Amino acid sequence: MSDMKTTLQKLFGLGLILAGISTLVWVATGRSLDWSLLAQKTAHAAPPVVVSEAPVTRDVRLGTSFAPIVKRVAPSVVYVYSTKTVRNPYPQMMPFFNDPFFQQFFGNRFGPRRQPRTYKEQSLGSGVIVTRDGYILTNNHVVDGADDIKVMLPAGKRQFTAKVVGRDQKTDIAVLKVEAADLPYLVLGDSDKLEVGDVVLAIGNPFGIGQTVTMGIISALGRGNMDIEDYEDFIQTDAAINPGNSGGALVDVDGRLIGINTAILSRSGGNQGVGFAIPINLARNVMNQIIKTGHVERGFLGVRIQDLDPGLAKEFKVPSGQGALIGQVDENTAAATAGLKPGDVVIELNNKPVQDSRHLKLMVGEMAPGTQATLKVIRDGKEKTVTVTLKDMPGQQLTSNKSDGDDNADTGALNGVTVGDIDSAARGQFNIPADVRGALITNVDENSASYDAGLRAGDVIEEINRRPVRNGDEAVQISKQIRTKLVLVRLWSQGASHYVTVDESKTR
Repeated sequence: MSDMKTTLQKLFGLGLILAGISTLVWVATGRSLDWSLLAQKTAHAAPPVVVSEAPVTRDVRLGTSFAPIVKRVAPSVVYVYSTKTVRNPYPQMMPFFNDPFFQQFFGNRFGPRRQPRTYKEQSLGSGVIVTRDGYILTNNHVVDGADDIKVMLPAGKRQFTAKVVGRDQKTDIAVLKVEAADLPYLVLGDSDKLEVGDVVLAIGNPFGIGQTVTMGIISALGRGNMDIEDYEDFIQTDAAINPGNSGGALVDVDGRLIGINTAILSRSGGNQGVGFAIPINLARNVMNQIIKTGHVERGFLGVRIQDLDPGLAKEFKVPSGQGALIGQVDENTAAATAGLKPGDVVIELNNKPVQDSRHLKLMVGEMAPGTQATLKVIRDGKEKTVTVTLKDMPGQQLTSNKSDGDDNADTGALNGVTVGDIDSAARGQFNIPADVRGALITNVDENSASYDAGLRAGDVIEEINRRPVRNGDEAVQISKQIRTKLVLVRLWSQGASHYVTVDESKTR
């Protein structure tokens, strides 16, 4: 399973399983397409989704059948088939197959001595139609890196080729689009009004056997700190979720979409009653931004925060024990400008209580850069109100994909590289000397030419084609102006600076 994650080993050896299915097909091929569409700048209107924010019907008398609800919502939950080209990490077969002594007895009956350098990986997941004209929500890990994506309506009645509008790795949400009209779509609910104990239905395509509906309750809300994604606010349910359910629907008893199924906690790899879904309010916010701008913008405060334990709550005079303790304020950030200090405890954001550090991160991340926010903090035992203007989240994609339908469009330089500015935290984490200036690499796609050239997260781009780079913005601007396939990069890495060439013509 390509999209099986085995995190949460610290929790009694349990494994976290991303609910998708994949199979391997060996194919000799030379390159793969780039589907990283997060940086598209084309503006679009928000999708015409239908939202119902009324609380769910809560009747303690359990009905005898959910068939009417299933008949209404099941046509909107689709199968998602994706194919991507993957580099073979072991193109050479085991050494003894090539040994002359071995071959004189067995010859070549065990097949060729070398496997192809790349192969096709096929994955299966689920998705949810949310607009009549073909916008579909699914998980990022279902379509990550895909060369080709097919969407099939239940019972195989209709099949479409889907385009990736955008992906957000930090929440594991992806938005697809198919060219169709009058599609069955789901009404979106309000996940903020859910309660533990509410009955829910999970719909998807587990193990590729076909559309399946399971029933359960909401077991918990606001699950986080599980090392699944950067922004975690999961709905936990005991409705059976299995591999292949990823991207499928979690609906309430009124048939409204309240979550996108994404992962399970399991020792066996199958359902054990602990499944997780992304709340629809979070998914909807991400979807709207992706459709409007092609990427997700998040506000950035610029602090290092931690939870309060009883000892810290007493030391910092926080009677409720709730809030986010600021341990560090980074230079040249919104927090520094607003005058926040280490030792401040954030207890409210825009008049809403802050439960802990994860909650504050979520609240800030849902706000756009440039937004003015009001923080209530406890400093030296006294409440203080601070007004802060949020800045951009560090880290920008250097180049965007080619335009739709333009097979000959130049994709620019350093595809697959994400950069940000160097702050004090980064200098400490990566041991970057004070005299090193440039753009900090925060991520490199393993299927990119830049990765093959040796660029890695934590390195600093000092020059691009002999032009000095002072920060992330300059790296983005310079990369957009380059039209050649061969790019010369001066790179600070592991304590020293050196030059590398990145050949975009060899992109897989």
